[in-house]
Amino acid sequence: MQNYLTHDPRHFQILALSTLLGLQMFWADFGADIMVVAVLLCGALVTQLLFSKAFVIAYDFRSPLITALSLSMLLRTNELWIYLLAVIAAIASKFLLRIRGKHIFNPANIGIVLVLLLFSDVAWVSPGQWGSALWLAALLCFLSFLVLFKIPYRDMALLFLCFWSGLLFMRALWLGDPLSIPLHQLQSGALLIFAFFMISDPKTIPDTLKGRIVFALSVAVLAYILTFTFRIRESLFYALAILCIFRPIIDYIWAGRIYHWRPKKGEEAL
Repeated sequence: MQNYLTHDPRHFQILALSTLLGLQMFWADFGADIMVVAVLLCGALVTQLLFSKAFVIAYDFRSPLITALSLSMLLRTNELWIYLLAVIAAIASKFLLRIRGKHIFNPANIGIVLVLLLFSDVAWVSPGQWGSALWLAALLCFLSFLVLFKIPYRDMALLFLCFWSGLLFMRALWLGDPLSIPLHQLQSGALLIFAFFMISDPKTIPDTLKGRIVFALSVAVLAYILTFTFRIRESLFYALAILCIFRPIIDYIWAGRIYHWRPKKGEEAL
């Protein structure tokens, strides 16, 4: 049983996201409605099934489940059909937008960016301010699971958090602001989900350490510019979507071994 749980990092992601979503829904005031979660889960699983059949690929519920849970925690709108559009686009992107066997975009991230671009007046991203205690507990939990579940490319989340934190603290020092300001900016649930479940997705990040360093730094710098120059609140999501377009170039410059999930013998999973 232990080997089954730890052999695939997606089990960790499902466990962590489900726990956090439960805390949001039943403990905090800003959690998703049960109907929203149901629409996203059903939409993700059915879309995955249809595309799996169309592309003659083994059906695997884990990846679409992760996408649906991420969208449940981050995306907010008063229209159920926008949630459905976001999750369908997210899952479809895995099958339709690929280079060298890898997704171009993280599914949940591109689903969020799409609806923000199309429906910015009625769709937004939950800021996810959890408070220092819960944020620290979640961070320690995620770091522990990185080791326990043998997360591939586990350096990606840490690289991005280091670069992003460094930029925020350097800005505070340059402006003479108290360090409590960047500390507060970092205490965001949305930031943790972005770092550990989006930018660190092994199917959509560079295959080598050099490539991941360049990628993480580029996303952090672009997000910083979008945040403080253009005042875009959802800068992290836009920055990741933009840099994912150029990620194949990074993989071409620093070529490495492409990561694959661990499906059953003889099967391929997306």
